[in-house]
Amino acid sequence: MCGRRHNSQQHIAVKTFIKLILLVGIIVYLCFAFVDFSSHADTTTCRQVNFTVADSSHAGFITAEEADRLLRNSGLYPVGRQMDKVDGAAIEQALRRNSFIDSVQCYKSPGGVLNVLIQQRLPLLRVMADNGDDYYIDEHGHIMNPQGYSADLVVATGSISRPFAQKQLVRLGNFLRDDPFWNNQIEQIYVTPQQHLTLVPRVGGHTIDFGDTDSISLKFRNLYTFYTKVLPQVGWNKYSEISVEHVSQIVGRKPEKG
Repeated sequence: MCGRRHNSQQHIAVKTFIKLILLVGIIVYLCFAFVDFSSHADTTTCRQVNFTVADSSHAGFITAEEADRLLRNSGLYPVGRQMDKVDGAAIEQALRRNSFIDSVQCYKSPGGVLNVLIQQRLPLLRVMADNGDDYYIDEHGHIMNPQGYSADLVVATGSISRPFAQKQLVRLGNFLRDDPFWNNQIEQIYVTPQQHLTLVPRVGGHTIDFGDTDSISLKFRNLYTFYTKVLPQVGWNKYSEISVEHVSQIVGRKPEKG
């Protein structure tokens, strides 16, 4: 009995050893194959470029078609060139010149294919300031020149410095983006020289006196209560201005009689 058990254990040990030898052999082969492949110039002709754009389903400007256009305009379009002559680093740098592109990664795959992975910056607001500034801004405060792009976003106008936009307006813009109701309802933010905010809604004949960007969530909660409890009773055009500047009260101001 003991002899058979001992022989069985030896047999298992031998099989395990053989498997390890085969595994090591496969790894060594793959390493040599990779080194051999890497050490030879790839003379294959590039026949295709695949673009993958992250967040392409969101309200961004960079699509695969737009990336293709940008690459063609750069003079670095690789199709028809020998693969070892395709400069991935130069392509990445050229595409990153577009301020709506955050990062780019290129890699080659067999069969003459260049893959381009793009992470884009998604615009949060459009800023059109009194000082002539006209730009988009993302959730991190990164400023992007319009470059002919247009999107259905909240527009901020008035007396807006770039630091104010990057800090205060981004806070408000992030809140609006994350709240479906207010993202659909607010279409414009006006900033006075005193950095006082007035919001213009899509529905209703009124403006919203918002004050500063303190207590954003509480102000919109109060405003939502006013929208759902008061306006349905008195009518959406009852007031010309609704003030939530002070979080302890909501003030509705009627239009001045002509």
